[in-house]
Amino acid sequence: MRVLLADDDAALRHGLGVQLQRWGYEPIACVDGTEARAILQGEDPPPLAILDWSMPGADGVTLCREIRATPDLAATYVVLLTARDTRDEMVAGLDGGADEYIIKPFDWAVLRARVNTGARIATLQQNLAQRVRELQSALDMVNKLSGLLPICSYCKRIRKEENRWQQLETYLSEHSEAEFSHGVCPDCYEHARKDFER
Repeated sequence: MRVLLADDDAALRHGLGVQLQRWGYEPIACVDGTEARAILQGEDPPPLAILDWSMPGADGVTLCREIRATPDLAATYVVLLTARDTRDEMVAGLDGGADEYIIKPFDWAVLRARVNTGARIATLQQNLAQRVRELQSALDMVNKLSGLLPICSYCKRIRKEENRWQQLETYLSEHSEAEFSHGVCPDCYEHARKDFER
């Protein structure tokens, strides 16, 4: 999983990048908030972000608010790293949209556990979003098939356009994932048998 990593401290940024790789993640390192914002607003942004609170361009809390206000990014899991350790600052960071608030200096094992939790939640969010897209696609298909269909009462063909008719099976195959197998119902079998006996 790709992880956005934004911190203006070069040594910490390097150390975090090395640890993330050891833990099986692909870090995308940014030197400030402006660079992080560009990655987040680009195509296919990472589902997990580790942001420093105090950095040039845009601070971590500002980025958190922007992430939560953007529908395509709202599910991003955000870990806020900061030296700010007062209760009020922690509340402000979490109210700003951070999922995790970790105070520097931090324990690497704790950070790894928090990142793993974030990755698990981000994966669940991605799977849920995929299911929603599938359900929306199915609903679109149902809506496509709903409504009044002009059908010939004799041959049961569907009128597609003015004076153009199409077999019912062909129409349904084009507008759904239905497949057809043909058989003869008991009533039709009886009629056909009687016609044959004549």
